[in-house]
Amino acid sequence: MTDNIIARRYAKALFAIGVEKGGDELPAYGKDLAALAEACKASPDITKVFRSPIFSAADKKAVVGKLLDKIGVGQMVRNFCLLLADKDRLGFLPAIQAVFAELLDAHQGVLRGNLVTAVKLPKAKQEAIKQQLESQAKAKLVLGYEVDPEILGGVVLKVGDKVLDASLRAQLSMLKEQIIRGE
Repeated sequence: MTDNIIARRYAKALFAIGVEKGGDELPAYGKDLAALAEACKASPDITKVFRSPIFSAADKKAVVGKLLDKIGVGQMVRNFCLLLADKDRLGFLPAIQAVFAELLDAHQGVLRGNLVTAVKLPKAKQEAIKQQLESQAKAKLVLGYEVDPEILGGVVLKVGDKVLDASLRAQLSMLKEQIIRGE
């Protein structure tokens, strides 16, 4: 719970700076944070160092400095990371990046979702479904595609906290419930 509050606070602060600067700053910050989060995910030892009370702020700054040089992030994200090191908050980088990505999506009017089908859809069909959903939602949609043979047929669409289950499995389940109830 505390982790989420901390991540949200720092992400909102960086986001506010990006909005104030305008232009392409927000997407650039998002890209830099995503690269940092990916580096932390690829090397869990880095996150352990960032979270460890054994290492001093100077040690953590040195580690994050080398990481930033390797990735090649902008000056604002560099300063942000050095501030996180001073405040002993570098361990929250992946969570901060996740919150920042949510804020950026909301700012740009982007919805993220997942489409589950029983069989693999051809690219042309995936694109047609995506375009249809974008026109209905009146927003840009970023869809992930999954195959789950257990749904038997149809689709399950998850966008944000909403789920549209138009699968054969769900319909059969509802039919079964109606038969049991005697309707």
